[in-house]
This record gives sequence, C-alpha cells and structure tokens, in this order.
Amino acid sequence: MKLKLRKGDRVQVLQGKDRGKQGTILRVFPKEGKVIVEGVNTVKRHTKPRSATSPGGIIDRDMPVPVSSVAVISPGDGLPTRVGYRIDEVGGVRHKVRVCKRTGAEL
Repeated sequence: MKLKLRKGDRVQVLQGKDRGKQGTILRVFPKEGKVIVEGVNTVKRHTKPRSATSPGGIIDRDMPVPVSSVAVISPGDGLPTRVGYRIDEVGGVRHKVRVCKRTGAEL
C-alpha cells in the first residue's frame, strides 16, 4: 500500500474517540495502512518488571490508527487537507514533490 503520509507530518484525526486532536506522526506502517500519532489513541498497558532497570507498572502507550482516519495539516492555513504530487524540474533533473491540495504549498 502506497502511503502519502510520512514520519514527522503534522496531522489531524478525522474520526474516532480522538476526533479533532492534532499531533505529529511518530511511525508509519505501510503494510497495515496505519500510523502512530503522538498523543492520539493512547491506552494503558500493564507491564511486568523485566529486569532491575525496567520496572513494571501501568504505562500510557500510543496505538496505531488507520491512515484513512487522519489528514495532513496544511502549512499555510492550518486546516486539514489532502496530499497531491507535482513534478519539479530543476537543472534538468526531475523531482517528485508532495503538495497541499488546498493551497498548492509544498509539504
């Protein structure tokens, strides 16, 4: 599955219990079609102590959300947008660039 989202993109959640929240993408799973967004879909995990250095307890962990549930934030106006591509030719070399569908700005 080809994803238009990348690690470090600022996104907004469109559906689910965290609708409206914004955060940056920490990790992308292209085969599953999911992303982990900072501060979104947080669950409590009960962990066992594994060694003297890693104590057990209840920790908060961000879980993956489907790619279709998030939208990239436009750098110009701060609203959710779709991602498109444009081919730029610089010095005879072509580059594929991600662009914002709302404003046409590069992402």
